[in-house]
Amino acid sequence: MYQFDREAYNKRMEWYQHDRFGMFIHYGLYSIPARGEWIRSIEEISKEDYMKYFDEFDARDYNPKQWAKEAREAGMKYMVLTVKHHDGFCLYDSKYTDFKATNTKAGRDLVTEFVEAVRGEGLKVGLYFTLLDWYDDNYPHYGDRIHPMRNHPECSNENRDFSKYVSYFHKQIEEICTNYGKLDLLWMDFSYDDMRGEKWGATELMDMVRRLQPDVIIDNRLEVSGEGRGSLAECSPTPYHGDFVTPEQMIPPEGILDVEGNPMAWEACVTMNNNWGYCANDHYFKPASMLIKKLVECVSKGGNMLLNVGPDAYGKFPEESSKILKEMGQWMKRNHESIYGCGRADIERPDYGKVTKNGNKYYFHIYENSIGPVPLPGLKKSAVKKIRALYDGTEVPVSTSWVHSDYPDMVFADLGPNPVLPDPVDYVLEVEMIEE
Repeated sequence: MYQFDREAYNKRMEWYQHDRFGMFIHYGLYSIPARGEWIRSIEEISKEDYMKYFDEFDARDYNPKQWAKEAREAGMKYMVLTVKHHDGFCLYDSKYTDFKATNTKAGRDLVTEFVEAVRGEGLKVGLYFTLLDWYDDNYPHYGDRIHPMRNHPECSNENRDFSKYVSYFHKQIEEICTNYGKLDLLWMDFSYDDMRGEKWGATELMDMVRRLQPDVIIDNRLEVSGEGRGSLAECSPTPYHGDFVTPEQMIPPEGILDVEGNPMAWEACVTMNNNWGYCANDHYFKPASMLIKKLVECVSKGGNMLLNVGPDAYGKFPEESSKILKEMGQWMKRNHESIYGCGRADIERPDYGKVTKNGNKYYFHIYENSIGPVPLPGLKKSAVKKIRALYDGTEVPVSTSWVHSDYPDMVFADLGPNPVLPDPVDYVLEVEMIEE
């Protein structure tokens, strides 16, 4: 039986806490109506009415090689695909259901292509699997808080056997952990109301997963959802604890600590616009400049960012998403040293931006220039070995100007006479300290 082991935990988390930046992909039948991945629940669509999307699904432009290429060029290091979302539709060839991509016009296992493409670009493979299932007859319908048929008394739960449902989805996760080689990340979603922990048969499930995929990293949503921290945060890990905390659509104000005050691994999952699944009328995309700064914010607080793309009905990335990824990639190409392998800095955050740290190197992210030389609070002047601009490797001298003589103990960087920064989004200074 699986039991928490801190040393083993730290080892399997090394790549994850180094890489910091990943891509989430929500793709499925809901991409056809293009009103978000929760459409069946929100609009209370019956199973029969939803089947028209199953009959239409062909994934004609599905090209995970292109997806993985765009992710890598954006500076992402891992990818997570929704192999099964709440509507119960599987992108893979599960032998336990007919509600799967191989039975549609697409006619093939889309997950096989995905994992091969991701590995081909040298990225880590992550698969998302929902704990919910609005298609399965044994899952609670009437009275469940979010099931599409929650308000339909004719969909009584009288003859539904939830234990059969639990056995069913355990077998499906066993398929996922068996049929696609080594998985780096398994993202399960989500617990709510009394549907959490052992209601899902969580101990048995995790024991099976850990046996089949001993190095896989797993999120905390067998216990919680986007809110909540889980048993690892309580310093009393259950056998089904999550390896990382999953704040959704927000970045924690001060990062995340456990109850003993120790930093925790966490990942902010974030949409580019306001929907996870493709939404044709949602053009409220966050600009690349904003998302770059939010990535930096996550890393500066010891966390990761999982940035979502919702491909359209045919399987193509929206043009807006590809444009954002390209712009982020241009910044990452120059500044990735300030992201990969970095985390919290043990100094105060400056007014003009953020600070990330890797070993004896501090990375000062400057969002706007200062009046006069740039202060680098928290550093000892005598311990500064050198300062370089990540933008182009330029030497940046320590300022000796009289204007900051009232602050003799603070380090100031001399960026020269031009008040306009070479990078208007985030100009990064790498400050290497003398190792004691």
